[in-house]
Amino acid sequence: MEKFDVFNGDADGICALIQLRLADPAETVLITGAKRDVALAQRVPAVEATQVNILDVSLDKNREAVDNLLATGCQVFYVDHHFPGENLPDHHNFTALIDTQPTTCTSLLVDQHLRGRFHNWAIVAAFGDNLNAVAEGLALEAGLTAKQATDLKTLGVCINYNGYGATVADLHFHPADLYREFVKFADPLELIASEQPAWQKLQDGYKADMAGGLAAPVMAENASSIVVKLPDELWARRVSGVLGNELANRNPDKACGIVTENADGSYLVSIRAPLNNRTGADKLARQFPSGGGRKAAAGINALPTSRLNEFLNAIAEFWS
Repeated sequence: MEKFDVFNGDADGICALIQLRLADPAETVLITGAKRDVALAQRVPAVEATQVNILDVSLDKNREAVDNLLATGCQVFYVDHHFPGENLPDHHNFTALIDTQPTTCTSLLVDQHLRGRFHNWAIVAAFGDNLNAVAEGLALEAGLTAKQATDLKTLGVCINYNGYGATVADLHFHPADLYREFVKFADPLELIASEQPAWQKLQDGYKADMAGGLAAPVMAENASSIVVKLPDELWARRVSGVLGNELANRNPDKACGIVTENADGSYLVSIRAPLNNRTGADKLARQFPSGGGRKAAAGINALPTSRLNEFLNAIAEFWS
């Protein structure tokens, strides 16, 4: 019988697990994937699992698998900030830390659970999830210098950037491998100072791909939203999410959409609610097949071509 760690492949999921395993080192089976690969709990073989940590993926998308795990006697520890569904499992083996407020993330919930033992990793995750005001406040409270805060922000953005792609083949690193490299450092500032090769590769990739993303054409824009279109290319799939965050930061009163062509003719869509009104992105995404996410940031994995104009109209009207 084995222990499993199931986690989103973005900055929040990776940093949440780093904190947990720094506090409680253990040999576990890692289950993760590209950021949008969220139906992860079903990969856990219920007959083999005795304990499962599930981090930064929606319980709503994993409920059946979680119920199956609990039915076999497995202990499940669930930490997340996405829409969990209408109710939580009522089972003595189920423990949850779930908060869907747009000003928190999974790593911040883990940070509270661990009483701030690895606080800088939580700050990295908050920056990665584009909770910049929250992260900056935490960095100030922690007594970090402006440079240290900026360094943590760069790390968070780059870890988050690595999670985006249609599959893990699009990524610079498999998220499990990135976790294994970064968990070696109790403080992310030590990682940054070490100039570790994986960290250097992430920075270089981010800078190159973001340059292409910022030059991409605007598909639609009005007073309440801006939508940019990216081609079906490797760099575009990698940059889609962090480009959405950057556009949101540059246009705080507008919702932002990144529409990326998929190989099958559909569209991969990233949605960011306006920074000054960080709610509703999940509701907009769930109007379409394969849509989901959280209040401030959400996405649609395969928007049919026939519904593209419907989406453009919806994002233009949703926050108007």
